[in-house]
Amino acid sequence: MTSRADKLSRMVSLVKLQLRLSEWQLAQLRQQERSLQDEQEWLVGALNDGKPPAGSSSESIARRLNRTSVDARAVQAQASQQLDQVRSESRRVKQLEQVAKAALADKLRDAEKRSLEEITGISHAVREWSPRPVSRNKT
Repeated sequence: MTSRADKLSRMVSLVKLQLRLSEWQLAQLRQQERSLQDEQEWLVGALNDGKPPAGSSSESIARRLNRTSVDARAVQAQASQQLDQVRSESRRVKQLEQVAKAALADKLRDAEKRSLEEITGISHAVREWSPRPVSRNKT
């Protein structure tokens, strides 16, 4: 039979995996955000130079910069939501860990109690089994 402590331990493991996935997703969004910022810097530099790269016009660079800015804001919003999710899942992991720790302590206390009951039960049975001195009542 699976104990409550074992079930809670498995739940903690699963929630920790979810947290790791959320953290990885946040890292990916942050990396995407940096890439878009780098591209924006390059595009602004290209516009400021006055000489657009071969095959590009100032207008096409401006349109690309505008699109990149919109994308950067969207990624930034996603990253903010993802950060909130990571924080929420982190709190959930801590709470579940505390509950699992308490359940494990209960399980260990119960095991100790059963062990003590067995030991005292055995010693009581041994006392009952061993021959007792016969008391002789003189009447």
